[in-house]
Formats: sequence, structure tokens, C-alpha cells
Amino acid sequence: MSETKTNQQWLENQSAWINDYCEGCRSYIYGLVPQTAVNLPITQTISILKNRLGNAQFAVTIDPSSSIQHSAFSIQHPISSTQHPASANTVGINVRTIQSFWNVVKYTLTIPASQSAIHLLPIWEPGVVSSLYGMASWNINPEFFSQEMYDAFPHLDTVERQLKACVNLLHAMGKTVGMDVIPHTDRYSEIVLANPHYFEWLLRNGLEIVDHSANLHEKVQAEIMAFLKIYGANGFQYPMEPSEFFSDNFGEAKRILVLFGTQRDYQGRGERRAALMDFLFRKGYEPAPATMAPPYRGLMVDIRPEACTVDEAGREWRDYTIMQPTPESRVFGPLTRYKFYECLDDNEYWELDFDCPKKEVWQYFTEKYAEVAREYGFDFMRGDMSHVQPRAEGTPAQPGEFYDPLGAVKRRIQQDNSHFYYFAESFLAPANVLAYGDEVDHLEAARAETTLGDLQSMVVGSPEFLQNFRLYLDIKDCRRVTPCFTMMTGDKDDPRFDKFYLGGNEARFFIGLFLPDMPSYMGLGFECRDVHVAPAPNEHYTKLYVFKIGTGAKATHGPYLWGKNEALFGNLLKIREFAEEFLPKIESCKVRWLLPPDATGHKKLIAWTLEEKPEFVFVANLDVDKEVKNVKIPASQRWQGFEPCQRYAPLFSTKGKTEGGLVFNGVNLNLEGLEAGECRVYRL
Repeated sequence: MSETKTNQQWLENQSAWINDYCEGCRSYIYGLVPQTAVNLPITQTISILKNRLGNAQFAVTIDPSSSIQHSAFSIQHPISSTQHPASANTVGINVRTIQSFWNVVKYTLTIPASQSAIHLLPIWEPGVVSSLYGMASWNINPEFFSQEMYDAFPHLDTVERQLKACVNLLHAMGKTVGMDVIPHTDRYSEIVLANPHYFEWLLRNGLEIVDHSANLHEKVQAEIMAFLKIYGANGFQYPMEPSEFFSDNFGEAKRILVLFGTQRDYQGRGERRAALMDFLFRKGYEPAPATMAPPYRGLMVDIRPEACTVDEAGREWRDYTIMQPTPESRVFGPLTRYKFYECLDDNEYWELDFDCPKKEVWQYFTEKYAEVAREYGFDFMRGDMSHVQPRAEGTPAQPGEFYDPLGAVKRRIQQDNSHFYYFAESFLAPANVLAYGDEVDHLEAARAETTLGDLQSMVVGSPEFLQNFRLYLDIKDCRRVTPCFTMMTGDKDDPRFDKFYLGGNEARFFIGLFLPDMPSYMGLGFECRDVHVAPAPNEHYTKLYVFKIGTGAKATHGPYLWGKNEALFGNLLKIREFAEEFLPKIESCKVRWLLPPDATGHKKLIAWTLEEKPEFVFVANLDVDKEVKNVKIPASQRWQGFEPCQRYAPLFSTKGKTEGGLVFNGVNLNLEGLEAGECRVYRL
């Protein structure tokens, strides 16, 4: 932000703005920019929270043995009987960009009640290239530990206790909190090495996969036992037979101690995992890499010279490819997917037997995430790669208990928390592109309440944007899953996608808040993102903090740098301020479209009212380059009894306009004009 204006305003007004928040006059701290928020001294942050929540409730929240949802000081559950998850406005946070769970709490001081949900990107120890989506273990990522939180509260001496306390605080601040559920891990994660029978394996010799049989994991288990004989067992006793060592009787927890050591010995565990990985890799054993898009199955070594990487230990890694790929087929070399089904014909043809689910894997996968949700009090899940549907015939007529693992996680957690809901990462691509069959059919079968969609990947006002927006509204009205109006996601805050955000960001934000029956999603940093006509340094993009890379095109050096787009932040602040007062008046209302997004992609003005409150009309010009003039908005039957010249007065404009009413002429509503990208609210 500008050092001369925004910061000066904060210095001059912070006492009053903080006081408004503490006294409940606002649901967030007005004028507090994210960069300033995450750098607030802990003493000031504690003082703010105590004044807002009260000393007694604050004391409960920072006790990791308590749950604010069930304590004597609990506020109403953020998912109440009047707020369906299909209307939640969510903010997604890559914790690595702001370094700690405690800073998530600070950042949330800038988020008003109109954005009621916080989604935390993956929170577990990462593996190769330190990717957040390549889980190395079920341990919480120690890099998210806050030293200042520990200094202030010595009982919060582990990252796990800090996470629990911070989720409590977010609940007390009125937010629901979601976690990522990931159907894969790092290829050589502790999870894989302690449970090789839960994953698929291959044996590679140079440029050839020489074995990928269904029970290859048994040979891997034998090799792991050989490793223990050579390298020792960290002083722990263990059964010598693979069948006993890898049994439920001995258990995963004991196997992890034997193989890797104690949880807090981060360096020792890392070294042991690297040694075991090296031991298996040099014998040719690799977990099969995860894939995306049909046909999913049928791997072969990529023989191109550029598909070979030699690491610092001299190991020659090869990329893999799909034998008969479709345009969107991908192989994710650092990741491996759980083996949810048995294979047909000993996996000779890379085919799965969907009639034979590996029930022990489903049990493990669902129970692990249920434990996490229960321990930390998560309210919803964001299902990673929810678009995966590997059955060539599409969604079956009678999806069973073992149809989809992400849906199974949701069902299991709902046994503990009936409010828990499933937000799917699915881009609503055409049939047979990212999934076999229709994605909406699949999401309904998996029982997802909401899905991300792909509006964040389209330029506002473009034909593609308008057509997909209209499609999403049709899905919302006709199907059991509701697409989001997505402003930006963490994986689209990347130099490759700067063109999506050159204009129309205020319109994205306005629509995301003022469609009360449609959820929205905003990635951290959107509210002050700079306009990048040319790519900025990598440190300006949250996507490049999903992993840690020190060299090459995706390398980052130093912490994430917030945008300094003062104009955007100020404009969104005005929208938030209007929403603070206005949105409670229209909560749970159903939208009635007057001018829906044009399915032909030509007309760029949209307008809507509310079934329960037709006195309000909302309009938005999605042309970010040109104004519109002399627009006629169709009047529904609700206006039949109105006198001609009945006027709607402007309540709010994203451009600050106060003139130019909306006039009923006896046939329709006449709008004099809207500036490029302008949005307005009118009232009778």
C-alpha cells in the first residue's frame, strides 16, 4: 500500500477503528491492510481479541484441550440453521505465505462477517520440493509454529496445540474453518513407507517398467525389513516377519517409530526417510505416481532427455507419461495416490476392479481425516482433485459406499459432526475431459454440497466467463451441488494467469458477496493484488509458496510480498463496508434474475432482484472497457401493479455514483447507464 496515504490513515485512525471492532460496531477492523495485520505485535493482537471476545472466552480459546464450539462461552455455531454451506463466502489461506497459524488469526481481523469461512490449504509436513500437497506424514507442518505465540503462551509449545488454539479463536471470531482432504501423499512419504500395502508400486529398470503387478508391495515390504536389519530400528523392538510387522496388530504408530523415530526429531526422521527411500529407489522400487484425467491408468517411462533429472545424490529420476493420453492427462511425479481398489488381471493392463474396493484402505483414509477433524474442530473439507472419476462408463446408476473416497470422508466425519460439509475442487469441465462422464453427476454421487468451478480462470466479461457463469447458475438451480462464484484461488495467483486480473476485480468481489444463494471463494492476497501487465518477481505470487524451490523458474527467495494496490483495496473496502450493514437484511434470500449472464456471451450487463425482497435491484456491467447506456431491464410480474415512473434510488455504487435512478416505465426498468465494470444496488 502507499506509504503516504493508507498507512498514514491507519496511523491516524487505528485507535477508533480498533475500538469499533472491539465494541462490536464492525465485524472486522476497518482500514487494516493484510500486511499491517500480520505484523501486529502480539501484545496488541491479544488486547484486541480480549476486548472483542471478553477475557473469559479468550482464555477458553487458547486452551488446546477445549473446543470453543462446545464450551460454556461458545457463540452460535457458524453454520446455523439459517446458513446453508451453499451460501458461504470463503477465504482461502496458504499458511506458508503468512508463516504461522497465529498470523492466520491476525489476517482474519481484516475479514468481515460477509466472508464467513476460512479454508486452510494443506497443513501437514511436506515432502519433495516441500509441496504442501505432497504430504510426508500426518504430523502438522512445524514451519507453521509461531515463536511469538509460544513466548506469550508457553503452554502452546507445539504446532499442534497452536493450531487447535487458533481454530478455537477463528470459531470465536465467527468463522467456520476448513481443511484440505488429499487422496494422495508424497511418493516416499512416511505414510507410504509404513503402509506399502495401501499404495501401488512399480519396478523400473532404466527406461522400462519391468513389474507393476498388483502385489508388488509384498516385495517392497521384504526390502523394508532388509533395510531394518542393516540400518537398525531406532532402538525399538519389532516383529521380524513382514506379515506381522505390517499388520494392524503391530500398528502404524509402532512402525513409524521403528522406521523413522520420534515425532519431534525432525532431522532424524527426515534422514531415515531419505535413507529408506534411497534403499528402495536404487533397487528400482517406486510408488506409482498420481495421475489426472482419463484414462488415468497405463504408465510408461518418458524417454525424452528432458524427462530425466539427476539429484544431488546421483539418483536418476524419470518422469512418466500415460500410454494413451487425452489432452488433459497428467502424471504428477512427486505424488502417489492411495490404492482404493484391487486391480484386474494382476494389473497386467493397468485396470481397476471397482467391484473390489480395498476396504482397509478406505477405513484408514477416512478414519485419519476424521481424527484430524475431531482433534482440531474443522467444519468443512475442501476435497483436493474432486474431479477424479476413473470409471470409463461414467458415474454408475447406483453409486455405492465405496464410490468416491472424498465423499466417504465427508460421510465418516458427519457421524461426529452433522454440520460438516464438502467443498469440492472440481472445475466443471465438459464430460470426459477431467473425469470420465459428467462432473456434476460425479459430484452429486459423492455428496458434495459446493464446488469451486473455474470462473477464476476467465477474464471478466469475456464470452467464456459469461457462458460459464450462466452454466453455473443453471447447475445451482437444477442440481444438488452448487458452484462457487470464484474470484481467485491460490493456484491461479501465478504469473501465467495475470491476464485474468487486469480488470473487473471489483465486479468479481461485488457479485461474490451480493448473490445470497451462491457461495464465493477468494484467495488470500486478492484484496490488494497489484496489476501485473508484465510478470512480477515470484515473491508476489501465492501459488509459488505452495512449494519451496530455491532455483529455476519457480524459485522464491524470501517471504511473500503483499500487493500494494491501494485503489483496489480501497474499492473493496467500500464494498465490504456497505455489505456489513446491508447483507444481514437479505440473508437466506433467493435470487430472481432479471438479466442473467448471457449464454451467447454477447451482452455484458447482468441484473437481479430477490424473491423475498423485490424492493432491491442489483446491476453489474461486466464490460471492463466500455460503459453501457440506455439499458432496459425486464420487469417481472411483481411490477405489474406499479405506476409508470416509479423510481428506484441508488443505494450503492462501486464507482461512488449517487445519481441515475432506475425508472419503471410501465413495461421495464430503464437504466441510464453504468460505467465500465460498475456495479450498483437500488432500492424502491
